[in-house]
Amino acid sequence: MKLAVVRVRGIVGVNQRIEDTMKLLRLYKKNHCVVVEDSKAVRGMLNKIKDYSTFGEVDEKTVNELLEKRGRVVGNKPLTEAWTRKQAKMDIKQLAAKFFKGDIKLKDVPGLKPWFKLAPPRGGFEREGIKKAFSVGGVLGYRKDKISALIRRMI
Repeated sequence: MKLAVVRVRGIVGVNQRIEDTMKLLRLYKKNHCVVVEDSKAVRGMLNKIKDYSTFGEVDEKTVNELLEKRGRVVGNKPLTEAWTRKQAKMDIKQLAAKFFKGDIKLKDVPGLKPWFKLAPPRGGFEREGIKKAFSVGGVLGYRKDKISALIRRMI
């Protein structure tokens, strides 16, 4: 199972240990997103940064949209079909399918950046804002499969 993690809050005033954990997850700035494999170690990291990010289970369709619309390669150029055929020997949909199944990792494709820069969500964040947990109407923390809807608003 894959988890999508989106950094919601900025970098000012963040505890150094939390900032280091976010760097390990490649969440460098606000509105950056990564897709990671679900494991006990990753869950521990997500528990540590839950007050600065939101995360949940992502579906294959959302991963495909992320790669098509927000995928970047070295030089900050957009990910194209021609590039994926040349470097990865497959098109973007095949790359997304293999990544979702766990056959390959995004960081193993040479030249492909394993994080996504997203825009702020259309319509804004949830009613309570970016300082409260998702369970009480805010944005932060675990949101199960509803992360896909948030990411689609941010693409």
